[in-house]
Amino acid sequence: MINKNISCNVKDCKYHAQTENYCTLNSIQIVNHTTPATTKESTDCASFEKK
Repeated sequence: MINKNISCNVKDCKYHAQTENYCTLNSIQIVNHTTPATTKESTDCASFEKK
C-alpha cells in the first residue's frame, strides 16, 4: 500500500512503491551519522532495505 505521507525516489529500496515515488511503510526511521547532524548528508533512512 502506498503511503502518500512519505515521498521517496529511491527505486532500489524494497519499500519503494514502484509505480509512484512514495514509500510503502507506515513509518520510517531516520538516523544521523554525526552528532549534531548539520547537513542532510549527515542523516540517512535506516528503514532502507535493498530489493
